[in-house]
Amino acid sequence: MAHTMREVARRAGVSLATVSRVLNDTEYISEDTRRRVLEVVREFNYFKNVHARRLATGRSDIFGLVISEIANPYFPEIIRGYQATAWSRGYDVLICNTEYDQDRTKAVMRKLRESGVRGVAVMTSSVGQSMAHELIAAGIPLVFSNYDSVGKLVSNVCIEYEYGINKAIEHVVELGHRRCAVIAGPAENYTAVRIKNALVSGLTARGMKPVCVLESNYRVDGGASAVREVLARPEIPTVIFCGNDLIAMGAMSVLEDSGVSVPGNVSVIGIDDIFFSCLARPPLTTISVPREQLGIKAFEALERMLKVKRHRGITYRLETDLIVRKSTALAGGKKIKIKSKS
Repeated sequence: MAHTMREVARRAGVSLATVSRVLNDTEYISEDTRRRVLEVVREFNYFKNVHARRLATGRSDIFGLVISEIANPYFPEIIRGYQATAWSRGYDVLICNTEYDQDRTKAVMRKLRESGVRGVAVMTSSVGQSMAHELIAAGIPLVFSNYDSVGKLVSNVCIEYEYGINKAIEHVVELGHRRCAVIAGPAENYTAVRIKNALVSGLTARGMKPVCVLESNYRVDGGASAVREVLARPEIPTVIFCGNDLIAMGAMSVLEDSGVSVPGNVSVIGIDDIFFSCLARPPLTTISVPREQLGIKAFEALERMLKVKRHRGITYRLETDLIVRKSTALAGGKKIKIKSKS
């Protein structure tokens, strides 16, 4: 038989309000009272009725998290950081993925509003502030990643890609590379454009203007397709900078299949430092992004906006760094001989 909160309060000898405060950890409760209530909760195998709570208070205990696609290895650490922080505060998380589809994104925004979420972290560049306007208009705070502006109910967690990019450029310059290419992410993705611009300007400033700048989707097949274009050019670079690790892995696969040694002929650098980057062959040199910290900071930004007067958002910054592995080496090694397709 399911027990009620009233029965828990009666057995523990406390008020309903005290049971609620213990379960939600919202106010100071003496350790003796907390222990007594929790013992009864365990004895009765009591669970909070979140639907009843929502009807009573008009608020849910749910925060939203929007990502691009659940299969992308960029996102698990963000989810872990965000979810762990929410759970530690007694909240649940509704995770939605857009699959880079506008109709699906609109449905996600509608679903989040209908669910009465307290706040939403938008951790994908495929969703702009205009698409999330209805949530903001409904008084729901949002935090974006790498967005340009903040304001009422809008915060931003900015990843400082430039620091890691500059270290990567210095790294290849020290290795003697002078001829480079860039395979950036999608042109409609503002984070991808920002990374591309930082790479091109940083390389050009060091006298290494890229021989080509290509765009790709954020998947392995995109990197594979783009590097075929690189190999078809009369001047093959000795180092390729990629917009993320999946692009880099796709590029390395085609390079090796074409008889181009990585890093003997061409060095490759990715961005993100996803788990699989250290398992690649060769292990991938990459610019690390603190994604678990991004998830934590995103939730903390939402909490802050809910508490501060006028709910005004601010910008938070996270640094990147270079992780050197075995996909980069001295320039001018083996002579490039591209395999002809039979």
